[in-house]
Amino acid sequence: MITGDSVRLVTVDGEITQIPVTLASILLALIYGLGTGVLARRLPALAEIVLLRAGVSSGTRYTATTLIRYGIVAIGVGLVLNTLGARWNQFQWLVAALGVGIGFGLQEIVANFISGLIMLFERPVRVGDTVTVGEISGTVTRIQIRATTIRGWDNKELLVPNREFITGRLLNWTLSDRVIRLTLVVGVAYGTDMDLALRLVREAADEEERVLDDPAPLVSFDSFGDSALMINLRAFISSIDYRIAVNTSLHKAINSRFAEAGIVIAFPQRHLHLEAPSPLRIRVEDDRALASPEV
Repeated sequence: MITGDSVRLVTVDGEITQIPVTLASILLALIYGLGTGVLARRLPALAEIVLLRAGVSSGTRYTATTLIRYGIVAIGVGLVLNTLGARWNQFQWLVAALGVGIGFGLQEIVANFISGLIMLFERPVRVGDTVTVGEISGTVTRIQIRATTIRGWDNKELLVPNREFITGRLLNWTLSDRVIRLTLVVGVAYGTDMDLALRLVREAADEEERVLDDPAPLVSFDSFGDSALMINLRAFISSIDYRIAVNTSLHKAINSRFAEAGIVIAFPQRHLHLEAPSPLRIRVEDDRALASPEV
């Protein structure tokens, strides 16, 4: 009911309670709301600058600024509601309805929100990490309330619900260490001098500057293939960012060394069996002999 220049909210909880909501309280709540919006935008940015100057990693900075933003919004909403005279018993029906909604269809949203908080505190995934989810690999660019954004190698952005990072299987290439191992497989023809081939592969790895000396590269003669003798090179590099470049460089170096040494890189071989009721006449001719003479 309205009395004089104030609006009073009447609450029935055993007895009638009148809580005044004046124009001043409405203006104060508006100020709280605007202040919350400004602080939620500005304070995390200021914290980002301070943490950056302190040398804190990008993942830690993102976690800190996100939690600061959540805290400011929560405090601001509480101040606004308290200024307007809101009490817990006035929202019991809303909480009950929300509980029913969660039971019917909002459990996924709540699960993703809780999973997002777990990710920010436990940090199995951080902004800037290189991850593989299913068949998609890329870099984590944002961790939001509902989903995490992964930017793939082709610059496509994949939104993954936060719940999948907590309950599913995740490959994080850079969780505790950015060093990764490359594995190169090359097959040489049967009859190749394997000691020479292994030495040339090892020299190619040693001369690549981005291949680490510790752990040292490992070259092995792994198996007898259907058409080739299989050699494996296992080499470590300091960052996944160099993976494609180093992979290309090593393949070029090995191919050049094998060509200079006369080592043949094997190719698949097939045997063809012909069945005919009578003998077949087969003739092998040189294409050069069939070529027309130059005029």
